[in-house]
Amino acid sequence: MRQPKILTTLREYSVSLFLADLMGGITVAMVALPLSIAIAIASGADPSTGIITAIIGGFFISALGGSRVQIGGPTGAFIVVVFSVIAEHGYDGLVLATMMAGFILLIGGYFRLGSLISFVPEAVVTGFTIGIAIIIATSQISDFTGLTVENLPADFLEKIPVLWEARESFTASALLISIVTLVLIVGLRKLFPKLPGLIVAVAFGSFLAVYMMMPVDTIHSRFGELPNHLPAMKLPEITSERLIELFPSALVIAFLAGVESLLSAIVADRMIEGKHRPNAEVTAQGVANIASSLFGGLPATGAIARTATNIKAGGKTPVAGIIHALVILIVMVVAAPLAGYLAMPALAALLVITAWNMSEPHKWRSYLSLPASDKMLLVTTLVLTVLVDLTVAIGVGVAMGLAIKMRDRNTTPEEWHTPER
Repeated sequence: MRQPKILTTLREYSVSLFLADLMGGITVAMVALPLSIAIAIASGADPSTGIITAIIGGFFISALGGSRVQIGGPTGAFIVVVFSVIAEHGYDGLVLATMMAGFILLIGGYFRLGSLISFVPEAVVTGFTIGIAIIIATSQISDFTGLTVENLPADFLEKIPVLWEARESFTASALLISIVTLVLIVGLRKLFPKLPGLIVAVAFGSFLAVYMMMPVDTIHSRFGELPNHLPAMKLPEITSERLIELFPSALVIAFLAGVESLLSAIVADRMIEGKHRPNAEVTAQGVANIASSLFGGLPATGAIARTATNIKAGGKTPVAGIIHALVILIVMVVAAPLAGYLAMPALAALLVITAWNMSEPHKWRSYLSLPASDKMLLVTTLVLTVLVDLTVAIGVGVAMGLAIKMRDRNTTPEEWHTPER
């Protein structure tokens, strides 16, 4: 079934549901705003593109999606592939790849391929997720510690020696801001789980840096002023050569968007005892990515952490996700200059804790008891993600997983365990 959830949920909509959605939408918007900016920067893009993606992608994922409570936008899973596409093909190439991925997802939704997510081995998803987390964390070392690095390589093996050579540029004030922000994020999450602690922690760390006039970079000092309006819609340059060249990247973006959004919807179902519509969800991802690309945004998908935040804050229907997008738009219009004061070490701390959560450390010990084939899949996908390429990692991991399933003559989809990324 490809019918959006909003059509059925609005039939019994009420004032009490709206008030619950309003609280959930505002809360998750305050979480999504700094995270979207940080993800855009880590991806090698302008910080404004993260905000644009949260607004445009978030709106369409909620309005057209198959989950009652899904929240969409840019996510950490895309950082690696986005960074590499921008480095190799430029930002315009990323926009075209995102648009192509959107059409691939639309085709997937039309042919009802959403249910096939159950057949992707969980070990493969776990392996490339941990691999992505490692790459995200290492990419933030320079801002976390205040190192001066002109051009940080995308390749992991090239990145480490460059960071080591820049060790003498270490800045104690940057490390202090990072640690303060990190401690606040963890502390507020434990003490006040319903409070949008991410923005409070990042705002406090940034205020400390500005108030004490610490020599650390801010968004404004590095990127200039953030825009206070959405850009005009614009098509990227489309040629047959570029379509062929960017097709592998588009496939990876489409795969990641489909997998992460459907995993998020599965997690949400367990939290609210609901049932999402996978093909409507895949179709919504397609529309959202096409729309995001038209406004120059990043790839968008359902975000597990933001969806969980929405549920815990009281969000009940897709209206909460729409409100979340509108609140971010209002903040963009009204308070864009304030976002320019956010300190880069504070945003680095936010991404480090995001990477830590993505890796799900509470599950590490359980991986030792996995069957030998699952351990091999996990480690192979992880190593290929970090040392080679995400495209290769996904291709090899899925192919190996299917081969193992055929060998065992067991085509029963395995049950997903609730991730807490």
